[in-house]
Amino acid sequence: MRRRLPAEITGLALSAALLAGCAQGPGDAAGDGVVELTFWAWAPNMERIVDEWNADRPDVQVTVSNLAQGDNLVTKLLTSHKAGFLPDLVQAEYQALPTLVSRGVLADISGHTQGAGDRFPESAWRQATLGTDAVYAIPQDVAPMMMFYRHDLFAELDLVVPRDWDEFADTARQVRERDPGRYLTTFSANDPGWFAGLSQQARASWWSTEGGTWSVGVAGPPTLDVARYWGELVEQDLVDDQPMYTPAWNKALGDGTQLAWLSGVWAPGVLAGTVPQTEGDWRMAPLPQWDPDRPATGNWGGSTTAVTTGSEHAAAAAEFALWLNTDPEAVGLLIQEAGVYPALESAQTGGALTEPPPFMAGQPDFYEEAAGIAATTSPFAFGPNVNVTYATYKAAFTDVINEDADFTDAVRRMHEATLTDMRDTGFEVAG
Repeated sequence: MRRRLPAEITGLALSAALLAGCAQGPGDAAGDGVVELTFWAWAPNMERIVDEWNADRPDVQVTVSNLAQGDNLVTKLLTSHKAGFLPDLVQAEYQALPTLVSRGVLADISGHTQGAGDRFPESAWRQATLGTDAVYAIPQDVAPMMMFYRHDLFAELDLVVPRDWDEFADTARQVRERDPGRYLTTFSANDPGWFAGLSQQARASWWSTEGGTWSVGVAGPPTLDVARYWGELVEQDLVDDQPMYTPAWNKALGDGTQLAWLSGVWAPGVLAGTVPQTEGDWRMAPLPQWDPDRPATGNWGGSTTAVTTGSEHAAAAAEFALWLNTDPEAVGLLIQEAGVYPALESAQTGGALTEPPPFMAGQPDFYEEAAGIAATTSPFAFGPNVNVTYATYKAAFTDVINEDADFTDAVRRMHEATLTDMRDTGFEVAG
């Protein structure tokens, strides 16, 4: 469920990229016989879901292959595109879409998806369309960020769940004062997607494009504010600075050394696997807010179903992509079998999400609360070299933590690396 990023980028200007990406695949092949579609996907148990489609549609059969995910899947797609062979469909993460579109891997299926955008959050649909009239993918799942916390330890330390970031800092201070062996949470230098989600909540805009020209805003005021805020917490030793997803981090969550985790809606599944002994001790609340009168959150993860330019059956492939992500039965199976939180707004409560995650059975309104939070997701767009930005995040924040330097310096390094790389690889970049 942790979302990775593409390993390759393109040197084409956006205008040329969109011309390539907008081009349809060869179209549906004429003639009798069964249409056979190949689908590269990595969500667990996808074969069981596809079996339902195949059982009802003997004339259009889909075969699933789980070859790779994240960086490796994008690399395989780019390599296969060069070799003249692509699957008909692919499960692609949101941050991979600009790279795949600008390299001509994904087809514009807008001619087969009329009205579909009304069924998804604007933030997800905008990423699937890259802010154009084209449609490059159908949103599958989203990952709105929330605050997961140990309600038993909050009660033990007489803490109140913070509603805004000022209160969050006060709560972090109270934890250190009342039990110096504990921290409220950690700042992680190895999770750029986490930081991107927090910046998105602050209404940052890292990439934008207009008329074929890109703008880069990684070091814009919202992201600098987020970095400054966390830098002060780390400097004052109010939060830990150890990376997530390590044995030490698992232990800290399990023994109560850390009381909270700012994460995506998928967190209960991770917690159930890493700290099963704490089942029932966790609760979920909205992220602390920068402006309580304008509630917002960011995403940490999510994926789509896209049709490639190599498909000879674009209409049939688009029909499958829509079915998979909008049909109530199919989306219910995605929830039950693949463990996704659906992008389809009508499926985010009730049905397969009537009951809370088993790990958090003590919060029966979990998914009602989650749907309300998801509805506040701020718009955000990725660019064609997310891999450069994310790699620089890891190096730059590791450096500033080790050197006790200013966190905003790391953001400026991310910005400059992103801007320089886009110019060096041929993009037209403003400013």
